[in-house]
Amino acid sequence: MRAKSRSILPRLLAVGLLCLYGIAGQLPARAKETSVAPGINAPYATPDFDQWKKAFESEGREVYAKRRAISAALKLGPGMNVADIGAGTGFFSLLFAPAVAPNGKVYAVDIAAYFIEAIQRTAKRQGIDNIVGIVNPPDALGIPPDSLDLAFVCDSYHHFEYPQSMLAAIRAALKPGGQLVVIDYEKIPGLSSAWVLGHVRTDKAIVTREIEMAGFRLLDDLPLLTENYFLRFEKPD
Repeated sequence: MRAKSRSILPRLLAVGLLCLYGIAGQLPARAKETSVAPGINAPYATPDFDQWKKAFESEGREVYAKRRAISAALKLGPGMNVADIGAGTGFFSLLFAPAVAPNGKVYAVDIAAYFIEAIQRTAKRQGIDNIVGIVNPPDALGIPPDSLDLAFVCDSYHHFEYPQSMLAAIRAALKPGGQLVVIDYEKIPGLSSAWVLGHVRTDKAIVTREIEMAGFRLLDDLPLLTENYFLRFEKPD
């Protein structure tokens, strides 16, 4: 009688596993994250590169005026792989590329194909061959896992429609110990401009909390800028 029970047991386990797999196959997929800023990227659907170059590369824009100081603060070196996420007209990508050459790469990432095409044309004209252009969807990155030393997000975090999805993608793309630098506008009632208060989704404290909740550790809040903050995070080993 005992021998018969033992012979039936493997079949019962197999049936149980099949039932579990059947149930799992019927479960709905995880719901897609809801956009936190619907329509914020609509202006970039129209390919007027000259207009955006004039706006982004103005000495009156703090991050452009201080671009070399920002680049120096990143402590880039030969062989590093860097992602410029929300690359726009590419002035940071083009600045980073020589700093990580000859063996390092710069991934210029943007949701607008015309930005990426223009960056690649400029890189070719300047003889820069270590920029990889990526046109990404608003909730993903398109960079291989564990491949980045640094992810750089300048005045683009508030354009993340799906911040949880993007932060998960950035975390996956970073090597253990890799860094995420986020520069974005200070949003302080009574101090920030009306444009910032109306356009930028949230303030530094909430951005910090969102990034920490995504599995990053805050390393530094660098007092390099006045209109923007400069936060450095790490993906823990």
